[in-house]
Amino acid sequence: MSAFVNTNVKSLAAQQALVVNQRTMDKSMAQLATGQRINSVADDAAGLAMGNKMTAQIRSLDVAVRNANDGISMLQTADGATSEMTSMLVRMRELAIQSSNDTNGQDERDALQSEFLQLQQQAANTVTNTSWNGMKLLKGEAGTNGVVKFHVGASSSDSIALPLAELNSNDVAAALGNSAAIDTRSKATASIDLIDKAMVQIDGERSQWGAMMNRLTYAADNASNVSMNTSASRSRIMDTDYAQATAELARSMIMNQAGTAMLSQANQQPYYVLALLS
Repeated sequence: MSAFVNTNVKSLAAQQALVVNQRTMDKSMAQLATGQRINSVADDAAGLAMGNKMTAQIRSLDVAVRNANDGISMLQTADGATSEMTSMLVRMRELAIQSSNDTNGQDERDALQSEFLQLQQQAANTVTNTSWNGMKLLKGEAGTNGVVKFHVGASSSDSIALPLAELNSNDVAAALGNSAAIDTRSKATASIDLIDKAMVQIDGERSQWGAMMNRLTYAADNASNVSMNTSASRSRIMDTDYAQATAELARSMIMNQAGTAMLSQANQQPYYVLALLS
C-alpha cells in the first residue's frame, strides 16, 4: 500500500464530498424555509422563467376579475337609476290617463299636472345626478365618446365595449321636457305617447346593460377559473415538495455526518508514516 505525506488524496476527496453535501443541505433547507422549490435562477432557470410568466398572468387575471365585477357594479348603478325612472314614468302615464278623462275639471287637471311636473323634475335629476366613481353614467361621461370598455382578461386585447351614451336625449328628453304636460286633455293624450316612447328607449338601454352584466359575470368566472388552474400549474413548478425536500435534507445530513467522520479518518493517514519510521 502506498503512503504519502505531502498529498492526502483521501482527505481531499472527503473535503469535496462535504462541500457537495453541504450545498445540497443548504438548498434543501432554503426550500423548506421559503416553501419555494426555486429560490435562485441557478436552481432552475427555465422553471423560474415559466413561473414568473405564470405569476404575471395570475395577478393580471385577478385584476381582470375585479375589473369585471367593477363593471357589473357600474351597470347595476345605472340599471337601478333607470328602474326608478321607469317607475316614475309609469306613474306619469297613470296621471296622463287620468287627466285625459273629461270628468276632470281644470282644478283637478292642475293638481295632476303638479304631481306630473314633480315626477318629471325628479326623473331629469336622476339622469343628471346618477354617478359612479365620479362619472355621470346617464349623461354619457363614462368611457370615451359614450363607449365604455371593460378589460376582463390578461392580454392587451381582452376588452369588451358597451355604448353608454347620454340617456336624456330624443324620446326621453321629450317625455321629461316641456313637450309633456297634462293640464289639458290634448296635452295629456299626447304625453301618453311621449311617455311610451321614453319607456321603450329606457327598456332598450336596460336590456343591453343586462346582457352585458351577464357577459361580465361569465368573463369574471372564466378569468377566475383560468387563474386557479394557472396557480396550480405554477405551484407544481415553483413550490416545494415537502416530502421530497425533507427526505433530501435527511439524506444530506447523514452524508454530511459520514463525510465528517471519514475526513477525520483520512486526516489520520499521514501519521501512519511515523509508524514506518519508528
